[in-house]
Amino acid sequence: MAPRVAGTITLVVILCFFGVGLTYAAGAGMGAGELSLCCALMAVLLVLQLNHSFPGWIPWAARRRVPTLALQAVLTFVPFTLFGAAWLGMPGFLAASALLVLGAAWGWAVFAGVVVATGFIQFAVGYGMSQLAYNSLATVLTGLVVYGLSRLSGLVREVQRAREELVRLAVTQERLRFARDLHDLLGFSLSTITLKCELAHRLIRVQPERAEMELTEIVQTARQALTDVRSVASSYVQMELNREVASAASLLRAVGIRTDIRVTDTPLHGSVDTVLATVLREGVTNLLRHSKAQNCVVEARADEKHVYFSIANDGLGEAGSLHCDSDGDGESDCVTGGVGLRSLTIRAEALGGRLDWRVRPDGWFELTAALPLRPAADASPAVA
Repeated sequence: MAPRVAGTITLVVILCFFGVGLTYAAGAGMGAGELSLCCALMAVLLVLQLNHSFPGWIPWAARRRVPTLALQAVLTFVPFTLFGAAWLGMPGFLAASALLVLGAAWGWAVFAGVVVATGFIQFAVGYGMSQLAYNSLATVLTGLVVYGLSRLSGLVREVQRAREELVRLAVTQERLRFARDLHDLLGFSLSTITLKCELAHRLIRVQPERAEMELTEIVQTARQALTDVRSVASSYVQMELNREVASAASLLRAVGIRTDIRVTDTPLHGSVDTVLATVLREGVTNLLRHSKAQNCVVEARADEKHVYFSIANDGLGEAGSLHCDSDGDGESDCVTGGVGLRSLTIRAEALGGRLDWRVRPDGWFELTAALPLRPAADASPAVA
């Protein structure tokens, strides 16, 4: 709406200025042939001016604005030999086009040249010194008004395009946030539900009591997954490392992985707590999907400024395979970082921290994160 209004105002003003020029021609006592020729030349100048004021209207001519400016200059000054004073309203448009086409340095020089040339021409067409100030001022005002409105309408269009681009980027970022949160939150929950369902299926006949316990945990995990999905939809995801540690320990022990957990009791900032809990989820998810781990160590320690978290496992085995493709794209997360690890890297960096993964000399794969205890106030890892 705004670009349309600005363009309409500019067009109306330009047409009004050309209307003033037509009144000069109509009052000059021309014959029908001369008046028709004058109107035809003014129509050509109007098209040239619109091409310079609204480059998008005539795309093929917009790419040849310097030649069209030269043509406008010819049609501005040559007709003085035919129409005399009736043509004095046209140089102002040439001055405006010079600024629009040539830019600041050359544009203002040509603008001044047009004003000076118009001053000399008025003597050639019979005006004296008494009309010098009026005609010069009229040329300057016409040029500045047309130039100003043309630039204003152009700026309004640019602002509108920038606004549309910002909206598009905002939508894209929201989609990425939603995809990352779903990956980080549901990957672990769905892996837990799948493994525990398989375990309960095997135990239901030989150890029905334990199978019942596993089914109870499956229901709790499914409810938590539902809560997580709702939190993603509401743009608010808050997780706790201690709660996720307990859930991860229960899952790892249920599938027979020996787990050593050493987690600090230092109170953590909400965003830091959420990122570390997400790192734990991704680490456990990759461990269960892509390794044959028998042992896992989860550690979180803190000093005065930072909290350091790591999850390591011996699942690479003797072959030393490094396949951790958590997003199914065939690309190894452990080497280059797939969707999961890239998402966590963005979250960690948003808080001023870092995320690393490596194969230790002892053959264990280790995922580590280092985050500040007090992140920047504007950090928002949940929407990274």
